[in-house]
Amino acid sequence: MTSSNTDCHYCLQSLHGRKYALREENAYCVSCYDSLFANPCEECKQPIECDSKDLAYKGRHWHERCFKCAKCSRSLVEKPFAAKDELLLCTECYSDEYSSKCFHCQKTIMPGSRKMEFKGSSWHESCFVCQYCRQPLGTKPLITKDNENYCVPCFEKQFAHHCYSCKKVITSGGVTYHDQPWHKECFVCAGCKTQLSGQRFISKDEYPYCVDCFSKLYAKKCAACKKPITALGGPKFISFEERQWHGECFNCAKCSVSLVGQGFLTRQDDVLCHECGSA
Repeated sequence: MTSSNTDCHYCLQSLHGRKYALREENAYCVSCYDSLFANPCEECKQPIECDSKDLAYKGRHWHERCFKCAKCSRSLVEKPFAAKDELLLCTECYSDEYSSKCFHCQKTIMPGSRKMEFKGSSWHESCFVCQYCRQPLGTKPLITKDNENYCVPCFEKQFAHHCYSCKKVITSGGVTYHDQPWHKECFVCAGCKTQLSGQRFISKDEYPYCVDCFSKLYAKKCAACKKPITALGGPKFISFEERQWHGECFNCAKCSVSLVGQGFLTRQDDVLCHECGSA
């Protein structure tokens, strides 16, 4: 402003025909105003005169000509910028120095853009998608396989095993039987429905049976002890004329000597060693 009828509030010199500045309704000559109130510039340390534009950021001040990127020196006036360790940087320099790189595309994630964090890596929001359906994952539950991320429905469709019995997805654990996956709770005896996971069982016609059910339903009975003959009872059994014996039960009916691997004679339902049979 130029005054015609007042004095400087500080030095009391006439402001007639001179430039002056107002502060709290008081008029000051330019010299007094600058010495009393001008802010020092962060860059050049000189006062920012009243006839210069004062650019302020977080309590600090710059001349318009001094408001520039600390790295490339390009002007930041009316341009986006970022601050790091009290330095002002244009977005390009800040990105080159400090911004994260997207794990997927390896391009810089620019300041101000939304990024996703997952397993210690950063992603563009547009890059953080299901590998199969390409839909954004955001904060949805996901599963990682071979460094690729999948939404749960796509992972189950592509990779998850489905129980041979109930056809539902097996999310953890499980049992393999005849090259087919089963839930532990679905892998049960075909007879009594007792869970067989971790238990001994016998297969019959592609169905698993607990030992008790298999013995009741299918196992042949030993002609001597009348108990079922199963593979679980030992690998050896003797068969003769539609009768079977446990290996340890195939003995002479009179002297009880083992007849396994020996010649024998029969008398009615008994088997006898040669010595007892000839007496």
